[in-house]
This record gives sequence, structure tokens and C-alpha cells, in this order.
Amino acid sequence: MAERRIARRDLRATDDEPWADGWVEHFRANRESHAALEARTDWTGESTLSRRDQAALVRSLQRFELGEGGDGAHLLRKAERRASPARVEALRLLIAEEQAHSALFARGLHHFGAPRLGSHWSDAAFTRLRRALGLRTELMLFLIAESVAMPYFVALSRFDGDDVVRTIGLRIALDERHHIAFQVDQLRHGFQELPGGLRVAVFAASWVIAVGAATVVAVDHGPALRASGMSRRRFWRSALGSFRDAVAAALWPTSGVGGSRPATRTPMSAQ
Repeated sequence: MAERRIARRDLRATDDEPWADGWVEHFRANRESHAALEARTDWTGESTLSRRDQAALVRSLQRFELGEGGDGAHLLRKAERRASPARVEALRLLIAEEQAHSALFARGLHHFGAPRLGSHWSDAAFTRLRRALGLRTELMLFLIAESVAMPYFVALSRFDGDDVVRTIGLRIALDERHHIAFQVDQLRHGFQELPGGLRVAVFAASWVIAVGAATVVAVDHGPALRASGMSRRRFWRSALGSFRDAVAAALWPTSGVGGSRPATRTPMSAQ
């Protein structure tokens, strides 16, 4: 009952969210930087990668294209019932960027002459799980997923041998850095009145999910990671480090268990 009262109070408090206005401005301005980055890439050039590396990247891009392609309608309906108009608009713009990521992955698949997937068990399982949960928990799942995947996109952004792959990685890594900061902002306000013991419990439960997510990515995308110059072990450690920093920033904005925690980044400082 106490947790339920805290959740209701947190959501009512979102009526005054000036931080969300800054994110709306950021996402709207980001469209120009997207266009400029993509315009510098020759999307029609042939890949010089080996067939083995191409096959590994196709398999990986297919799964990410499917995962990024949701319309976010279910999440937006939850937000419209509980969050301020500015926060809902920021979420809508963030979802539009995620859909643009799906289109980027599709362009990558076209570059390799490969089809898109119709479905995959991991995407279906994640979708069913998050839709069964409340708004704050669903946002936490998104934060876990994005922070765990971040090292993979950074590896793609440094990819040697294919400009299209490198552009996809760079564009998405830049966006996801801001998306993580945005999710941290949202959750920080939602968790601000949560007792310390419950915060530790949330972190522990999130850690279990993050370990599972990092393991799935390391196994399922291992060949693509290897083609990008990153071992499964290195990715796994980097993914959990990325998760730890992001979730700790949401739960303990300035300090907490184990010492100083990274502060929530604003749209400007996250660039």
C-alpha cells in the first residue's frame, strides 16, 4: 500500500516538469543533426566486408530493426493518464527517434541485400513483459535495455570497413546517450520519495534483469560483436557498467551506496 501511495504521489507531482520542456526542445532540434549526419554517407555503395562478417551483421541488424520498430502507443496511453503534457510530448518525440532507428537498421539491411524479420522470440517476450507493467517499471525496463545495448552501438560507430555500418552505429549511439539521460530524468523524479531500502531492492532486481539482457545480447549478437572488434566478454562487462551508471543515477542522483553517483545529465551537458 505504501508503494502504491508513493507511486500515485510521484505521478501527481509531474504536473510541474520544466525539465521535460528542455527535452522537447532537444528532440525537435535533433532532427537537423540527424539529416546532416546521414547526408554525409553513401548509402548506395557496395560493402567490402567478408561474407562471414556481412552475415553476422545482417543477423544482428534484423533483430535490432524489429525491436526498435514499435509505435509506442501502449506506453503513450499510460503516460497520457499520469504525466504532464510536456513529458508526454517528449516521450512521443523519443519514440519517433526509436522508430527512425528502425528505419536506419532497415537501410543497413537493404545495403546488404537482406530482408527484415517478421518476428523474433526476444522481441515478443520483451513486449509482453513491459506491457504488463506500470509506467515507471516499463520506463525502467527501457533504461535497462538501452544502457545494456549502448556498448554495441559504440562498437558499430567505430566499425572499420563499412561506412554505412559506421554511420548507423554513430547516429544511434549519439541518440541513445541522450535517451538514457532522458530516462534517468524521468525515473529520478519518480523515485525521489522512495525509501532507501526500496531503492536498493529496485537496483538489485534491475541488476538481475540487466545481467540476463547483457547475456542474451552477448550470445545472440556475438558474431556481429566480433566483426566490430569487441569480444563477448568485453561487451558483457561494458554493458553492465553502462547499466550500473545509468540506474544508479536514477536512484541516487548525487550520492548513495558505494559513494558518489553520476548526476543526471541535461540535454546540453549530455552532448
